[in-house]
Amino acid sequence: MEVSTIFLQKISSAFNIEGNFLSCRPYGSGHINDTFLIEFTGLKKRFIFQRINRYVFKEPEKLMENISRVLEHLAKFKESSDERSCLNLIHTKGNKNFYIDENGDYWRCYIFIEGAATYDKLEKPEQAYFAAKAFGKFQKQLSSLGGKRLHDTIPDFHNTPKRLSRFLEVLQKDSLNRAKFAKEEIDFILKRENLANFIEERRKTGEIPEIITHNDTKINNVMLDLKTGEGVCVIDLDTVMPGVALYDFGDMVRTSAASSMEDEKNLSSVKIRTDIFEELVKGFIEGRGGTLNELEMEMMPISGRVITFETGIRFLTDFLEGDIYFKIKRDNHNLDRAKVQFKLVQSLEEEEEKMNKILKKYTS
Repeated sequence: MEVSTIFLQKISSAFNIEGNFLSCRPYGSGHINDTFLIEFTGLKKRFIFQRINRYVFKEPEKLMENISRVLEHLAKFKESSDERSCLNLIHTKGNKNFYIDENGDYWRCYIFIEGAATYDKLEKPEQAYFAAKAFGKFQKQLSSLGGKRLHDTIPDFHNTPKRLSRFLEVLQKDSLNRAKFAKEEIDFILKRENLANFIEERRKTGEIPEIITHNDTKINNVMLDLKTGEGVCVIDLDTVMPGVALYDFGDMVRTSAASSMEDEKNLSSVKIRTDIFEELVKGFIEGRGGTLNELEMEMMPISGRVITFETGIRFLTDFLEGDIYFKIKRDNHNLDRAKVQFKLVQSLEEEEEKMNKILKKYTS
């Protein structure tokens, strides 16, 4: 649903912000929520407003409870000289951390982080290092969050066996008769079914500990300082919930070490960059500060393959169901995305030996 300037002005008036509405524009490249950058007269600060996707996030109030708890905890690590190290929620005039509009949609507001930017694609290898370090530090800081377990904002979000099971159900129904357009991709999944269990089996045994993870560690979910290039702040906290460290590292490999964009049509240009993988390993281990166990480190190379395989399954499932989860900009967009993921899985298989050698440099 389109959002008018007048409607956004009304939404913004519900939040505890001084100044008059000046301007607004869509912001970012996220697939899920609707995001806007809004300015007000007389204020140096700008603000991010987001409408939470209720189809994806079934219980927005629990989601916002998670985010509020996480940000309150992260604020304890702030240095007095830097207000940018974690997001700052703006409350409504009724002192809530969200606002419900006339359509029943949930809105939230953050202070916009100045002097930093996000990147959909790496411009230089060290950006991978700084992003990985930021995500590793994020995990380490949240390891001391006490109290009750965080809510699962999307249950089984990174449960690859269940993602595979869901795909097989959708494939069997093929209600839109789309499977005929994805025969190669379907065969690719069926030949690698065993890959789906690799992380979850070890999570169940406790060999890989459950911690609080971000679960969507694309490079554009870290704000990088415009001057130093260092990671300033981890953003997009909707999927912050219990998980395992390897989910986050694997998704960094999937997104940051890919040679192309997520929906590249020229598959011959799609491969994994091992130089970027090395930057990710170095940054993540440093950010975690010695808190990864031996098995977690050993499985870092294959984690990229598992999460990339899982993401390809998710894109293909959405294609078969009629593109109801991920936003699309063209016909067959989710099918194209799935093809890219599976090409990356192949590249990760081919580069496994080299990645294991890289890992030994930082774990021996």
